[in-house]
Amino acid sequence: MAASKQDRPGGPESADDIAGVEHTTSTYSKPSKLDHDVDTTTSELRQSTSHSRHDSDDQIPQDMEPPSEAPVSSTTQPDNPPVYTVFTLWEKRLIVLAASFSAFFSPLTAQIYLPALTVIADEFAVSSSQINLTVTTYMVFQGITPMFIGGFADAAGRRPAYVICFVIYIAANIGLALSRNYVSLLVVRCLQSAGSSTTVALAQAVLADTITSAERGQYIGITVIPVVLAPSLGPVIGGLLSQYLGWRWIFWFLTIIASINLVAMLLFFPETCRRIVGDGSIRPHPIYRTCWQMLKDAHRHRRNRKSKSSNSSLHRTTSTTPSTIPSLKLKGKAPNPLISLRILFEKELFLLLVYSSIVFASFYATATSMPSIFSSLYGFSNLQVGLMYLPMAGGSVVASAIVGPAMGRNFARHAHKLGRPVDKSRQMDLVGFPIERARLEVGVPLLALSCAVILAWGWALQAGAHVAVPCVLLFLQGVGMIGFVNAINVLIVDIHPGNAGAATAANNLTRCLIGALASAVVVPMIDAMGAGWAYTIFGALYVVLAPMMVAVMWYGVTWRAEEAAKRERRRRAKAEKGEVAVVDGGLG
Repeated sequence: MAASKQDRPGGPESADDIAGVEHTTSTYSKPSKLDHDVDTTTSELRQSTSHSRHDSDDQIPQDMEPPSEAPVSSTTQPDNPPVYTVFTLWEKRLIVLAASFSAFFSPLTAQIYLPALTVIADEFAVSSSQINLTVTTYMVFQGITPMFIGGFADAAGRRPAYVICFVIYIAANIGLALSRNYVSLLVVRCLQSAGSSTTVALAQAVLADTITSAERGQYIGITVIPVVLAPSLGPVIGGLLSQYLGWRWIFWFLTIIASINLVAMLLFFPETCRRIVGDGSIRPHPIYRTCWQMLKDAHRHRRNRKSKSSNSSLHRTTSTTPSTIPSLKLKGKAPNPLISLRILFEKELFLLLVYSSIVFASFYATATSMPSIFSSLYGFSNLQVGLMYLPMAGGSVVASAIVGPAMGRNFARHAHKLGRPVDKSRQMDLVGFPIERARLEVGVPLLALSCAVILAWGWALQAGAHVAVPCVLLFLQGVGMIGFVNAINVLIVDIHPGNAGAATAANNLTRCLIGALASAVVVPMIDAMGAGWAYTIFGALYVVLAPMMVAVMWYGVTWRAEEAAKRERRRRAKAEKGEVAVVDGGLG
């Protein structure tokens, strides 16, 4: 029998343990059951599927009211769902901040290298086309690698994935700093991309592990600022290092800061994967524990032994030693890129990912062409060109400050409209909830701003406008384009919270491949037709493909119900074969 409510240890002792040591709460009726998270997940999916079928059959209106605004029955919505995570507010903020800083390395590594391209080409006696190939191959691996490690992280945990990524990344940076020829630079640059690229997907996965949909928008400021600052700060840092210390110090610099980050994560960053630790209260295998956790476990173990030896019985204590609560076994699973591909070709995700990638391709087209345009048009040096990336970073910061609160308010507005209470500490059942409208109603106006800016950008450059004009346009592009992409990123996690790593990897794949294409064609387009018409084509793509977003807002709820039904059929098929199936995550 489980201990009575009065006998359970209280929160203060366990709440300060960011390590995720097992402790019981009054939320669960059977706190000693280690696999409660799997049972709860399976039950919720069955519940979601049943409700989704009911919506598909009975709740679709006959008039022109979109399905996402249809009245939703709340019979399957628990009156008091369990608290989503045991982490405190500041613990969640620090966890998300640490994951976001780790994601800083992927865009930083891509951009910090650009100012040194000419110097490296001269040292290795290769052409500009050959040295640009190191940028293209980096982006290709940046898109492909997260498909493997992202799925691995969803099954085997975030900490093992982070360790693998940073060990590869640090080794690659050392190899690049010591490279002696072009071939070694090209090959090891691909390895560097493989190590850094998955950190963005892992940051989104950690966000899904610890933050509910109701409060997810408020964390955009934490998750986005390091990522959007990196492409702007990277060229500045790279220009300074290559100009004053030599281009090899770019990679030594990356080695140093990545090593510091890895050590900090080993010491303090807890495992958050809900398949491993549930809401954070399940005691994981030792490989998942931080050094801080191990010290607290050892201290608690010594304290419990002393308590037992002195036969103290002042109050009952739930032991965290293996003798009373056994550690979970190490969970491992081979990387499966097919999970990301399957997610990519879902109707709703396919439209979201392709369109957002086309929008983000304008960033690559702008950033890639800036060195050549500003050096020829304004006679800027490498350092001055690097400084021109800062206005977009400022706009990105403004976007993150605006978009997060706006999405939170819009989420609450839709919940109130449907008569659903909003508790930020508990994950709302999003079956039938128009989450697509809650996110995109904030993102679409920013998309319109981005479209207008990209059109003005091309013609301003072609007219040779004063340098203040590109600065203002870059700032507005940071607000519009980054704000829209942020809304899309949050929506992707909302749709696939259980497979956030794989879903973000699919997003990364489309974004990098389409971005690589945009980077490769933008300069030839400008040379052939001028900057005005070249960027007009990008703006025209925004407008022509905009109905994709309208379809997502209109039919998103129905499509999610269909995908939930497919997942339920797969689960039942596995169960009939006698397999122990872990339900793959996603909204009903």
